[in-house]
Amino acid sequence: MQIPFDNSYTKLPDGFFTRLDPTPVSAPRMLAWNGALACNLGIAQPDAQVFSGNVVPEGAAPLAQLYAGHQFGQYNPQLGDGRAILLGEVIDSAGTRRDIQLKGSGPTPYSRMGDGRAWLGPVLREYVVSEAMHALGIPTTRALAAVTTGDPVLREQGPLPGAVLTRIASSHLRVGTFQVFAHRGQIDDLRTLTDYAIARHWPQADSPMGLLAAVCAAQAELITAWMSVGFIHGVMNTDNCTISGETIDYGPCAFMDAYSEARVFSSIDRTARYAYGNQPRIAVWNMAQLATALIQLFDDKDQAIQDATKIVHAMPDLLQTAWLRRFGTKLGLNATPEDQPLIEDLLAMMQSQGADFTNTFAALATDQARDQFSDRQAFDTWRDSWQARKPDTDLMARSNPLIIPRNHRIEAMIEAAVTGDMAPFERLNTALAQPFTKTDPNLHRPPTDQEIVPATFCGT
Repeated sequence: MQIPFDNSYTKLPDGFFTRLDPTPVSAPRMLAWNGALACNLGIAQPDAQVFSGNVVPEGAAPLAQLYAGHQFGQYNPQLGDGRAILLGEVIDSAGTRRDIQLKGSGPTPYSRMGDGRAWLGPVLREYVVSEAMHALGIPTTRALAAVTTGDPVLREQGPLPGAVLTRIASSHLRVGTFQVFAHRGQIDDLRTLTDYAIARHWPQADSPMGLLAAVCAAQAELITAWMSVGFIHGVMNTDNCTISGETIDYGPCAFMDAYSEARVFSSIDRTARYAYGNQPRIAVWNMAQLATALIQLFDDKDQAIQDATKIVHAMPDLLQTAWLRRFGTKLGLNATPEDQPLIEDLLAMMQSQGADFTNTFAALATDQARDQFSDRQAFDTWRDSWQARKPDTDLMARSNPLIIPRNHRIEAMIEAAVTGDMAPFERLNTALAQPFTKTDPNLHRPPTDQEIVPATFCGT
């Protein structure tokens, strides 16, 4: 097995990580392989022994990364990769450095009494949803492989089939990676990390404040991209907030069916902190935590606080501008602030009448959205105002997906996979790779009342 490793994180100080190999499994078997992505990474073929962690390939430098983070607003001073091993890095065909990480690869010093494993359901969920996000053009980690281990994993439901996901990312640097060194007062390590992050992700940033501004801008684009497709991350903790601006850690995530600002799926989000409509506010809060860490690098703290405050306080305007642009394109408009009430009126009508988020926007392009509403007269009045703006239907077709990974389809796919039937996984994955193309009508429809999945769960 040849993987063209070119590792850089392992050259950082030892306190940034713990070197260790994945824990072997008993009977690895390849379940899913992303051949196109593998080709892009220079990896020729699947190998269940490698992607289960049983064999460490030549050139790998396996390690578990250290980080901290705020979890639902409460600071945890040490988290880290509790069930993941970074095998190493490669340079892809576009010249971009990529991490190759095994998720579910066994316990590490950061496992906090966890088993370090993953069961099949969350592995397939992350595989499907991350690849769907990529097809939608939204920055994300990606899935290279899914392997079953032959070993059971114990969860609340009882023993479940174990699996390992191979995840690809621009890096696994998180806001929490900066927080751990700032909190410990390890300023030299914090400076080393900042220089590394700038060189790897934001070379145009010439200072820690330049890095903060770049990450704020990237996160503003990311969160509004999520919202434009009805995506709810579910655990926007600072350890799940990347410096690269990629979506990471698809735990209790979900796409909305019926539109609601207050929609929550995560079973552990009991206060609706990470509800759909709260995501922009939480993104700003997360960036304030990054700013708090970076301020520690400056001798003149008062000036640093002023500079960081200015950057973070500018983020709501970045979010609003990006939101208006994205939702404008969904209505076929090069939107101006004057169009905001038009967008908000549609969303309010969708929420009050339980209209499906994805199907309503998709139907607008073909003038069939009226059927999504119970009060059709109210929709007709809104449609007249919208049509007066002469919307671009081609722009709408490019901006509104016809298919998303709906919860009930993901759950059905997982149930089938547990019995050994991978056909629903393959069918769903294939359809989601072309989100703007009409495929199987059954995959496009919302759930019936009996099929609604009211909550999603972490895999730990």
